[in-house]
Amino acid sequence: MKKFIVLLLVATLGYFMLDAFFAIDFGINHIKDLGSVSAQYLVNTKVLKVANAVTSIVVNFRGFDTLGEVTVLFLASTGLGSVLFRKRKVHTKLNPRRTSTESSKILTTAGKILFPMILLLGAYVFIHGHLTPGGGFQGGVIIATGFLLLLVTFRKFAVNHSTLTWTEALAGATFAGIGLFGLTVGKNFLENFLPTGTLNNLWSGGIIGIIYVAVGFKVAAELTGILDTMLSITVDVEDEESTEN
Repeated sequence: MKKFIVLLLVATLGYFMLDAFFAIDFGINHIKDLGSVSAQYLVNTKVLKVANAVTSIVVNFRGFDTLGEVTVLFLASTGLGSVLFRKRKVHTKLNPRRTSTESSKILTTAGKILFPMILLLGAYVFIHGHLTPGGGFQGGVIIATGFLLLLVTFRKFAVNHSTLTWTEALAGATFAGIGLFGLTVGKNFLENFLPTGTLNNLWSGGIIGIIYVAVGFKVAAELTGILDTMLSITVDVEDEESTEN
């Protein structure tokens, strides 16, 4: 009976999702048939000279919402770091849990080769976020995976949390600072005040490209710090004794 109810609910949900999907008349030729908000998004995306319409919506038209998402990520990383802080061993550049020898020569060599490539890919993704699919969040996550590769490959590798903290702080201040500066020149918060440039060129989209660079650095710093903290946890003596008992 439970399986039947679950299947019925899934089928009902799937029906309404497909019905809503096929009800959308896709295509730029149907822009006049869209609602006023959707039409304004698409029309003004051209004005901003942004090739990726999603980027223009997320960073410009809904920039305050994106700033809130970045804040949520900051609070989540801060909370996780606070919870794990008491279990974090004084940095000896050697993870106490990973007491085995260095990884194999194949892994260490591959890590050295792939790490700069991963950083380059992440930087490309958030620098070109207004031109191609991607952006600050995606690029930052890619860079964090590069540091994760080093953390799990090289046993004595450790990141400098002071550097990460300053990077995250400056990136967040840049994001908010751009929005506040717009207010001083008669614009709304996070409204574009720079020249839009030429469509499909790197220097286009006004402030969108700058904001995505800031978001990329911020996300990369926060996630890298979380990964290093989680991999540096040691077992407390009291926990070990309670486990033995």
